[in-house]
Amino acid sequence: MANVNIKFNGKEYLLSCEDGQEEHLEELANNLNIKFEELRSTLGNIGENRLLLITSIKVMDEYYDTKKKVFEKKNEIEKITNKFKELKTLVYDYKKNQEDQIKKLKNDYTELEDLISKNKKNYEQVLDDAANQIEEFLNNIDNQNSVQ
Repeated sequence: MANVNIKFNGKEYLLSCEDGQEEHLEELANNLNIKFEELRSTLGNIGENRLLLITSIKVMDEYYDTKKKVFEKKNEIEKITNKFKELKTLVYDYKKNQEDQIKKLKNDYTELEDLISKNKKNYEQVLDDAANQIEEFLNNIDNQNSVQ
């Protein structure tokens, strides 16, 4: 344990604290003394006990305001975290949906290519058949002309 000399309200006090906490204790005591002196200058000399009580209440009020703000910020962070989780889920769902659509489009494209290839073969066969029939027809006409 470390000992620290603290000056408060013009008086010296010897306080103990954990080793390494000396500066922190001095800072706390200094801030408390500042609040005490501010209240004394505002309220006048209303008695040390009353000023200490009012200073303590003021410090506790600040503490509870800070505690309330921390609680509110934690709630805000929790809400933001939940919204982020919702957005993350939506993004993953959207990505999966898009991947499914891409897969379907690829399948449709492959089916369309197969259909086009099949129709091209059928078209070529129809053209070949028509060309053969025309050639046969022309040969028949030539044969009939040569017979006459």
